[in-house]
Amino acid sequence: MTQATAALCTGPSKPFELAEVTLDELQPHEVLVRIAGVGICHTDLAIRDSGLYAPGVLGHEGAGVIEQVGEAVTGLSPGDHVVLSYGSCRQCGNCNHDHPAYCDQFGLLNMAGMRPDGSGTLSRGGERIAGSFFTQSTFASHAIAHENNTVKVAADLPLAILGPLGCGLQTGAGAVVRALDVQAGQGIAIFGAGGVGLAAVMAARIVGADPIVVIDLVPEKLALARELGATHVLRGDEVDAVAEIRQIAPAGLAYSLECVGVPKLLEQAIAVLGPRGVCGLLGVSAPGATANLEMGVLLSGRTVMGIIEGDADPKTFVPQMLDWYRAGQFPFDRLIRTYPFADINRAVEDMEYGRVVKPVLTF
Repeated sequence: MTQATAALCTGPSKPFELAEVTLDELQPHEVLVRIAGVGICHTDLAIRDSGLYAPGVLGHEGAGVIEQVGEAVTGLSPGDHVVLSYGSCRQCGNCNHDHPAYCDQFGLLNMAGMRPDGSGTLSRGGERIAGSFFTQSTFASHAIAHENNTVKVAADLPLAILGPLGCGLQTGAGAVVRALDVQAGQGIAIFGAGGVGLAAVMAARIVGADPIVVIDLVPEKLALARELGATHVLRGDEVDAVAEIRQIAPAGLAYSLECVGVPKLLEQAIAVLGPRGVCGLLGVSAPGATANLEMGVLLSGRTVMGIIEGDADPKTFVPQMLDWYRAGQFPFDRLIRTYPFADINRAVEDMEYGRVVKPVLTF
C-alpha cells in the first residue's frame, strides 16, 4: 500500500489539515498517480462545507505521473503524464452517445466517497476515510484514479498546471463549444469571470462569437477578460447589466452563461436573451436556491440548460484544449497562480476573496 500526504477535510468551513493517509491496493482498471499539481475548484469548497467528506480527501483537478497500473488497464503505462477528470461508467446510454458528463452513475462515481462496489480507497490510522472524489481525491501527493477518467498528455507540457483542464476550464470552454455550440457572429453574455467564465471567454473568441460580454465585480478580472477576448466588460455592481447589454444587442443575445450559482444572475442571464436564446447554467448554487422566472419570457423560445462539465468528454476535449493552447488561442496559464501544497488554506482564502482566479497546489 502507498502512503501519501493529504489535505484532510475535517468539517464544514474548517481549514484543511495536512495528514498522512494510506491508499488501498489498485483494482484491475485503476491507476496510481503521483500528483504534480491540483487546482482548487469552488465545488471542492461546496462539498467541504456540506460535511459529506469529513473526514476525507477532496480535490478533483489533478495532474501527475502514473506510477502503477492495474492488471486490466490498457493504453496507460507507468511514467505517462496524465490529467485526471470526472468519473463515468462508459457503458450507459448517455456515455455511449458521447455525453459522459450525464452518466447514469455520475453521483456514485464522483460524490459517494467510495468506489462503486462500496470499498474505500483511503484510510488513516487504520480507519477508512472518504475518498474517490471525482474518482481521484487529488488533494494529496498520490491518488488512485480509474482508466476511464485518466487522460494521457504529452510530456513536454507544463504538467503541474494542467489539472484545471479536467474540470473548471473544461466546463467553461465545453459549454461554449459543446453544449451550446456557439457559432461565429452569435452573441454571448458570460456572468462571472472566474476560471469557468474566463475559459468560456477564450472558447467564445476561438469560435468567433460576437459580441462577447462579461459581467463581474472585480476590475482585475474584467481587465483580464478583455485581454482574453471579451468585446465588452461590465461591473455588475455599478451598472444595470441587463439594460447595458440591451444597448449592445437590442434584439437580445443568442446565448448566455451563468457561472457563479447566484439566482439573481441567472434571472439576468435569461433576461438578456433574444427569442430562442439559450442560457447555460454552470454555477453551483447553495442547496435549495431558487430563481424567479417570468413564464412568458420562456414562451418566446428561450431555454435554460443545465450544463455539467461542459457536456465534454475529457478523453477528447482535454487534448482539444491543449491543441488550442499550443496554438496560442487558449492561454489558460494566465488564469493560474501556483502555491506550495502546504499552503492550501492560504490558496483557498485567496480564491474566496477574489485575489486569484485559479489557484493550483504544486508538489
